[in-house]
Parts: sequence; structure tokens; C-alpha cells
Amino acid sequence: MSELIPTKPYLLRALHEWCVDNNLTPHLIVGVNAHTRVPMAYVKDGEIVLNINYSATKDLHIDNDSVVFSARFGGVSQNIYVPMSAVRGIFARENGQGMFFEADLEQEESQFSAEGAQEDVKAVENKTEINKSKKPVLKIVK
Repeated sequence: MSELIPTKPYLLRALHEWCVDNNLTPHLIVGVNAHTRVPMAYVKDGEIVLNINYSATKDLHIDNDSVVFSARFGGVSQNIYVPMSAVRGIFARENGQGMFFEADLEQEESQFSAEGAQEDVKAVENKTEINKSKKPVLKIVK
């Protein structure tokens, strides 16, 4: 017998649909690792909470492997990619009802990479701020 498809993506889609049908706002809890693509400035303690309501996302697609969509963060459009292994839960903002999942072993092993990535992003942001503090220089190009 072949390996069964995990239940997590099916439960995620069902709870998302339940939230939308009841005019609730579905939020996704994501454990950030090396495989997730989310705005690192909004990550706290290795996690990020994402509003996945249709009004907050563009081209939302939840399949058996990942959650993919575009959303605005600070007015800037970002492409979001969350592998199913990084999903820690889904809940309704208004009442907190939802479902939370056990952390995958792959997720826990990749957590160390995510912490290193956060430090790298902070270093780049600091370097950018230092460059902004310098006065601009104009050159004459012939």
C-alpha cells in the first residue's frame, strides 16, 4: 500500500473555508525556517502570524505541499511561500477557534537556520541604515 497523504493540508483548507463562511478572519501561525519566504521584519521568536483572508491576500493557493499568496506588508507587496511542514496552526482572529498542529521534525531542525537568517537580515538592515546616514555624492559622467 502506498503512503497516505497527510491530513494537515485538508484540515487547513477546511478550517479556512469555515472561517470565511462564518465571516471570521483566518490567521495562519507559521514557524519560520530556511524554506519559508515571509517578511523577516515581522517574525517574532521564530514565528509569524499571517492573515489569510481573501481580502488580505492575492492569489491564495493552499495545496498539499504549501500555502502560497501575495500580501502587502507596510504597503509593499510580498510573495509568501509557506511549506506545509512550517504551518503550526490556523485560527479565527475574532474568537480564537481553530486547530494547532504538532511541530514537524523537519521544522525543528530547520529552526536553527531561520535564526541565523534573521541575524543576517538584521545585519543587512543595520548596514543599510549606516549607508543612509552618509551624504549623497554626485559624479559627473561624460
